[in-house]
Amino acid sequence: MMRSILTLALILPLLSACGPAPDQGPFQGYVEGDYLRIAAPEAAWIGAVPVAEGARVTKGQRLFTLDDTAATAALAEARAGLAQAEAALADRRLGARAEEIAAVEAQRREADAALKLARQDLERQKSLAADSVTARARLEQAQAAASQATARLEQVKAQLATARLPARPDQVAAAEAAVAAAKASMAQAEWRLSQRHVDSPADAMVDDIVRRPGEWVPAGGVVVSLLPPGHVKLVLFVPQARRSALSPGGRLNVTCDGCKPGLTARITRIASDAEYTPPVIYSRDTNAKLVFRVEAALDPDPAALSPGQPVSAEPAP
Repeated sequence: MMRSILTLALILPLLSACGPAPDQGPFQGYVEGDYLRIAAPEAAWIGAVPVAEGARVTKGQRLFTLDDTAATAALAEARAGLAQAEAALADRRLGARAEEIAAVEAQRREADAALKLARQDLERQKSLAADSVTARARLEQAQAAASQATARLEQVKAQLATARLPARPDQVAAAEAAVAAAKASMAQAEWRLSQRHVDSPADAMVDDIVRRPGEWVPAGGVVVSLLPPGHVKLVLFVPQARRSALSPGGRLNVTCDGCKPGLTARITRIASDAEYTPPVIYSRDTNAKLVFRVEAALDPDPAALSPGQPVSAEPAP
């Protein structure tokens, strides 16, 4: 009996030495996607989502639209305001219209005729003033009327000269500022209307449609989630004892169930702090071990793997 125990004690260490050494073998991990989550710039009702999950979209392709009733009306109002401001500026630059100038000219002719009549009456009253006190009184009245007619004529001449001039520089400057403000308002209205139509920022696959037509989306609420081809990466968990053998830029050979052979990846990031093996890589042997998170870019075809797919990797020789 004692001999059997001694024999077993000698065999067990040998059996352990035949198995894999601790912390050896490929690194375990999974594929992760860096998604583009396209959100609504403003709160609104969703009008249309003309894409489907799993579809490929190109840069600039329409992803979704928001109700644009208010934005369209605001743009029409801004355009009308700009037209009004431009008309006012043109009016300031041109001065009075021909019809207005003609009316002032008519007033000038009337004032000129009144002045001539007043001067004629004044001359008559001068010849009669020597013979009668009453005539001298009428002479003074005629002199006052002549002076008044002269002043009226000068006033109308000044009005006519002013009417023929363009507006004062300060008035033109004010009208120009009003046009600039109206243009800025219209540009803002055009921009806000454009924000109601959201296009894809890159070639990508539609991963998820979060909200559908007819739903209310708050400002910043995600409507469509995209996955561009180059936004797929590997997330691996490297045992603490093997961390020093890896460095950014290092090459890895990648394998997984159903993958084509010959996949490789380039290490892009190694976490500075260790962590416990996450539940997604759970096993009875590794769940209590410290590991480092390592990220790698699949080369040369990032679309060869899908997010969530488990993978194994080991340093390329």
